[in-house]
Amino acid sequence: MPVSQQQVDALFARWNRTDSPGCVLGVIQDGQLIYQRGYGMADLERDVPLKPESVLDIGSTGKQFAAMQIALLAERGALSLNDPVQKYIPELPQYDHPITIRQLLHHTSGLRDYLVLLLLAGKSFDVMQDVDALLELIGRQRHLNFVPGEEFLYSNTGYLLLGVIASHVTNTPYPDLLRATFFAPWA
Repeated sequence: MPVSQQQVDALFARWNRTDSPGCVLGVIQDGQLIYQRGYGMADLERDVPLKPESVLDIGSTGKQFAAMQIALLAERGALSLNDPVQKYIPELPQYDHPITIRQLLHHTSGLRDYLVLLLLAGKSFDVMQDVDALLELIGRQRHLNFVPGEEFLYSNTGYLLLGVIASHVTNTPYPDLLRATFFAPWA
């Protein structure tokens, strides 16, 4: 049964305001994109509306893809969850206690969150930072919050590093790797 643009617009009408955050959607029918639209605002302070081509920070929802990518690489024998992180990211300092890939996955590495590090460095995390700049910032940590494996602390840093490791192991830029592994098979 065909979906009408009016039906979709009616469903999202309550978010299609200039005083409300919104969403972007695409309707796929029989494998074809038949409708795309932005509703509401991308940035209320700057009066920026959402459009189909808007680039959105998906935040922590990206962690599931990093974890699955690492799990697939481990299953294929390309890496071990017990490998030290510095095996793949040698620019990180050697800490008193080694950090493993498993500890990155479980938020038990002891590494400080890069969002906190950005604030301490006087930088806004509202502006996207490139991975190399974040690695340099993370690499300046000389001490950990705790001995790896002994405590839990939610960590964006760990998942950033998992993406770097996956890129290193496959010799593929991380966005291309995710596209090939998770999204291209469904396109």
